[in-house]
Amino acid sequence: MEIDSLGDIGIVESSSKVKPARTWRSWLVGNPLLTADAPNQTIGKLIGLAVFASDALSSTAYASQEILLILAYAGSSALGYVFPISLAIVSLMVIVSISYEQTIHAYPGGGGAYIVARDNLGELPAQTAGAALLTDYILTVAVSISSGVAQITSAFPILFPYRVEIAVSMVLFIMVINLRGVKESGTTFAIPTYFFVFTMVTTVAVGFFRYLTGSLGTVVNPPEFSGAEAITAVTPFLLLHAFSSGTSALTGIEAISNGITAFKEPRSKNAGITLIWMSSILATLFLGISFLIGPIHAVPSEAETVISQLARTVFDGQGAFYLALIGGTAIILIMAANTAFADFPRLSALHAGDGFLPRQMTFKGSRLVYSRGIITLAAVSSLLIIVFKASVTRLIPLYAIGVFLSFSLSQAGMARRWWKSGHLKKGEQIVEPGSIVTHDDKWIVKLIINGFGAMCTLVVMVVFAITKFKDGAWIIIILVPVLVTIFFSIHRHYRNLAKKLSLQNYHSMSISRHRVVVLIAGVHRGSLAALTYARSLSEDVTSVHVSIDPAESQKVREKWEIYGEGTRLVILDSPYRLLVEPVMEYIGNLLAKRLPNEIVTVVVPQFVPRHWWENFLHNQTALMLRFGFLFKPGLVIIEVPYQV
Repeated sequence: MEIDSLGDIGIVESSSKVKPARTWRSWLVGNPLLTADAPNQTIGKLIGLAVFASDALSSTAYASQEILLILAYAGSSALGYVFPISLAIVSLMVIVSISYEQTIHAYPGGGGAYIVARDNLGELPAQTAGAALLTDYILTVAVSISSGVAQITSAFPILFPYRVEIAVSMVLFIMVINLRGVKESGTTFAIPTYFFVFTMVTTVAVGFFRYLTGSLGTVVNPPEFSGAEAITAVTPFLLLHAFSSGTSALTGIEAISNGITAFKEPRSKNAGITLIWMSSILATLFLGISFLIGPIHAVPSEAETVISQLARTVFDGQGAFYLALIGGTAIILIMAANTAFADFPRLSALHAGDGFLPRQMTFKGSRLVYSRGIITLAAVSSLLIIVFKASVTRLIPLYAIGVFLSFSLSQAGMARRWWKSGHLKKGEQIVEPGSIVTHDDKWIVKLIINGFGAMCTLVVMVVFAITKFKDGAWIIIILVPVLVTIFFSIHRHYRNLAKKLSLQNYHSMSISRHRVVVLIAGVHRGSLAALTYARSLSEDVTSVHVSIDPAESQKVREKWEIYGEGTRLVILDSPYRLLVEPVMEYIGNLLAKRLPNEIVTVVVPQFVPRHWWENFLHNQTALMLRFGFLFKPGLVIIEVPYQV
């Protein structure tokens, strides 16, 4: 250890050379990284697309199916609306993408909707946006993993009964990969992402070629549609319902704006380009699939996905390319969870840094990632998968409403930012926690873009909430306010704690009397070591023994006369054989009579066995006493360990 003195001010800096020990965790998640290695863990555009775009790209595997599922209730005459609805969704996608591209450059420190809302709309909108996004990330993992498993069970129906177990194991696998670090997880998932893009683009291209040449055909042996009785007519409500289901294609667009700090410099430029790539690929594939599922007469079904039906129609059966596409789709859907694993820990760390989540969420693990956030996400999403039995149809109604709420708040916040920018003179600036606002000559155009986008996404959110309310959206409508209430409760706790710990008007306390109480179960080396330590603290020392066995207490009395060194011993008779309660009563009486500036210290001998499992062979009285005393003001608890 190297020690550097800082003059005569009594402060010394030391540099520790201690390295973490190699354990099974090192084998599982990799060797610990130095804090100085953080800049080397950033990623470029190609890897960034794999890390942050997999969620958005994966939605092409189920967004068209969700539109088809709603329209199918009105019979075959309604299926012609799939492509027009998809065009409307892509138009909304363009608006949202342009908005987030502006956000990326305005807030290069990342944080997305949370930071934008915090700086421009206030704490309540910010926490609402954060709660909505955190909920959405949890659902992203549950939906994408369940959808990936659905692709696998479409190709191999024998695995259908085990879909929940497969899905949970996939969540745990991605959790471990992410615990190894952003750079390593991105490199691991880059090849499957581009493999999926290649197979999907090929499928759409071949499908269009066969459609134009008249050789596409229809689905052979289509699965049965197990929906309710058909609606007699196509209604506006039905179309809005289908539109809201298809907007799941937009989930994940915000991911890049939340994770800008993961990109190499220049961060904003690289993140912006990656966003444009992602949106272009997403729009192309989504429109292509939505168009082709009409001519082939695809049927929405839990037994076989629309993507599976499209692939075996385009490639005339379940050949090698069909299996490649299904494999690639399953992998990208499972990898879509990786986007949530990249963003959820970062967003929760921002909340925690502002005091709205436990501070532990801000701590980075051995691989320079927010390990606690990663593990929390895996645990909660696995629970959702188990509760909803890995059913995409049952999970989708919970999905997207949260992200559209964050879209609306983010774009409203950006509109507010451009309004502030337009009212600044050139050279003036407003320094905010997340960015610096300066005058922008194009502020009116940008304000119109973000304002229009905010209105569009707000309308979609309301439509989604109404059309999906009874299907499960009510859960999110209730959950987000509950989470916001919890966030503010946590913030209130930290704020009150800070006031009580503040050094403002602080005066050091002088101790007029120091009374020490030593708790002994018997007279032996451990209790005498605690007595010796207690006598070094004060001359006013009292030993206390609880008597539950007269014969044992007599032995204590006899030994104390020999080894007690004249220290007074109080024996508390406990006729009901209670150990902790008599001590608590005795200490309570002392505290009630203590004088101002008087401190009572309780010294507790603590056995430390050689092996951890040997603790189960001893009473944990010291532990129970420590918890009992912890909330008593004016009381200090000291454990004196004795290794045996």
